[in-house]
Amino acid sequence: MKVALVCDWLTNVGGAEKVLLRLHQLYPEAPIYTSKYSPKGIDWFRDAEVKTGWLQIFPAGMRRVLGPLRQRWFSHLKLSGYDLVISVTGAEAKAVRVPDGVHICYCHAPTQYYWQMYDTYVKNPGFGVLNPLVRVCFKILVGPLRKADLKAAQRPDWFVTISEYEREAIRKYYGRESEIIHPPVDVDNFSIRGKKSQEGEAAKQGNKIGNCQIEQGNKIEKKQEGGCAKLVEKYARELGDFDITRAYITTSRQVNWKRIDLAVRAAVMTQRPLLVVGEGPEHAKLVKLAGGSGLVRFLPLQDKAGLAWLLGQARGYLFPSLEPFGIAPVEALSAGCPVLASGEGGARDYVKDGVDGVTFPKQTAKSLAEAILRFEKIKFSRAKVARTAEGFSVERFDGEIKEFVGEKVGKHK
Repeated sequence: MKVALVCDWLTNVGGAEKVLLRLHQLYPEAPIYTSKYSPKGIDWFRDAEVKTGWLQIFPAGMRRVLGPLRQRWFSHLKLSGYDLVISVTGAEAKAVRVPDGVHICYCHAPTQYYWQMYDTYVKNPGFGVLNPLVRVCFKILVGPLRKADLKAAQRPDWFVTISEYEREAIRKYYGRESEIIHPPVDVDNFSIRGKKSQEGEAAKQGNKIGNCQIEQGNKIEKKQEGGCAKLVEKYARELGDFDITRAYITTSRQVNWKRIDLAVRAAVMTQRPLLVVGEGPEHAKLVKLAGGSGLVRFLPLQDKAGLAWLLGQARGYLFPSLEPFGIAPVEALSAGCPVLASGEGGARDYVKDGVDGVTFPKQTAKSLAEAILRFEKIKFSRAKVARTAEGFSVERFDGEIKEFVGEKVGKHK
């Protein structure tokens, strides 16, 4: 079977890129077609054949203003001779033409700046002093851009999406039905239970290197030897007297639509400690918002072992972003860390109120603060919390994708 993969762009690391990476691992011979590729921004695909076009000449920083040009480029991209084309997209890549084979669109959201997040985008396009100009231009252009996006959404033969929230959105905005296949989450690298294939001392050793916790019935026994001792020493130096076991944590990329500002505001409102892990263009604003409070601490991006350890120690994971799914909070669940999430988005598929976290109804600091107070009245079993993440594994994703592809390609033949 001759396969091609398509994505909107490859310029940074994110959830869509993690899905594409797994598909690349399943179909390593498949070329990847994309509008812009920056190996410096994401080095996961150096062994892949990545194909770009004339949009490659634009700097990666211009990505947000190139939507109309991407629509044109993808809509004229004709992928002939392929039995299967899988587009991984939340923007324009679904517009490719596939005359000979099956086109499956793994759509993590209808183009958000045209549809679901239009009001949020117009309120703050993210261009600083140029926001007023961008706002006016976008309001003028959004009508024809939506029309083109809707037309592009009719090209794929089949839609797959990542959550019930997005299935509803695809039905609403595109008039298309879709199958839910949750994205792959590397739960084994965060899990307090270790890899399922491991047993006995081997499993324990894997956990010592990860978040240093071993499940004993419904309790979690913390270890402080081997790799764990090095992590304890590292974060003792970096965090000082900041007690991670009493703190909440958030690890999202620091961009405006992730709404990490709500987590900072809620921590200050409730006087609860918060560890903010990560980087991004909103970092300086978040530091200023914290106002020098000792309650809020910041750490840069961490490797998997360090992140797993921090998640395994933290009191709870704050996820105020309204997202199609959210891989980071599922990683937190796997580490036994309960999640406090917006109840409007994709988190509905994995956060069960009172079981592995709590949800809050409004995307406001006040609503999140109230959720924190309610969260603290619930006694969570971290072992049970971790078990709720097992249904989102890489192995589960592989099996569901292969079954779906086999069925659709088989029908086409």
